[in-house]
Order: sequence, then structure tokens, then C-alpha cells
Amino acid sequence: MKHTTHFPKAIIALVIVATTATSASADWKNFWHNLHVGYARNNAWPEPFVEVDAQNVIAPFEAMKNNGWRMHNTIGHEQFRSGDGALLAAGQERVKWIATQAPTARRSVYVLRGRTESETQARLASVQNTLAAMPTNGPTQVLVTNTEPSTASGAWATKINREWLEHLTRPKLPSQTVDGEQGIAEQSSGQ
Repeated sequence: MKHTTHFPKAIIALVIVATTATSASADWKNFWHNLHVGYARNNAWPEPFVEVDAQNVIAPFEAMKNNGWRMHNTIGHEQFRSGDGALLAAGQERVKWIATQAPTARRSVYVLRGRTESETQARLASVQNTLAAMPTNGPTQVLVTNTEPSTASGAWATKINREWLEHLTRPKLPSQTVDGEQGIAEQSSGQ
């Protein structure tokens, strides 16, 4: 009788082992695969991660470059005639420079949005007409922007430049050489 009571328990145990053995072997293969991948990754370190880190370092600078070119290529209010949105001579020269001299990837003209939608459309048409009248290498995009570039008046810039020149120290030749002899400044003043 004792044999018969253990026999069903043994069959149940065999069934449980048989059903779990297939999933255990799959987990075992997955374990060894992950172990090999981890080993290879550790031996290759830091190479798999260097490129991602470099891209993360460069990304803010790329955004700054793009924003700088956007500001540089923006045609502001002062380069359009008020009322009809026609480009002034300075605006035409700026558009010409962007279309012909700027790096090919940076040849986008940004038009500052006007006070009204009709003024904005007139500005766009004026820039398009200017571009159509000149020979260019490849297409030049014309886009509308709301970001006004920072500018300063010419009088203010001239004032700053003149003040800098006035306070600049005059160049002076040395009075003594490295050897301790009389320098060129003393020789020329003694004669």
C-alpha cells in the first residue's frame, strides 16, 4: 500500500518537472546570452557609449549655431519700407548676401513678421521678387519669424568704437633689451 501512495506523488512531481524544464531551459539560454552580451559590452567599454555622449555634448552648440544663423539671416523692420513692405537697398543687399555668400546649408531668409498680415505678405513678396531677380546656386528658403534680432544704432556703435580708440594706450618700444643694453627707444630719443 505504501508503494501506491507514493506512486501518484511521483507522477505529479515528474509532470511538474517536465513542464518547468522547457521554460527553465529557455531561461537558461537567455541567461547565457545575456552573460555573453554583458561580457562583450564590458570588454568594449567605453566605445559603445562614446558616440552617444559626444552627440549629447554637441547638441546644445548645434542649437546655438542654428539660432545664431537665424538671427543673422533675419530681415528686420528697418530693412523694409513702412507701409508697403518693399525692401530698402540695405535689405536687398542683405538678401543678396544670404542667397549667394552664406554657406549652402544656411541659405534661408527669415522675414520678420509685420504689424499686419498684409504687411507680412508684402514683405514676403518683396523678398521673393528680389531673389527671383538674381542668379543663385540652388533654392533659398524664405520663412517668417517672430524673433526680432538685436540691433543697435550706428551712432551708438561709433561712439563705443571712438571711446575705445581714445583710451587705447599708445604703443611704446622697450627702453632696455633682454641683455640689459640700451633699447631701440632710448637710441632713437638720444639722437
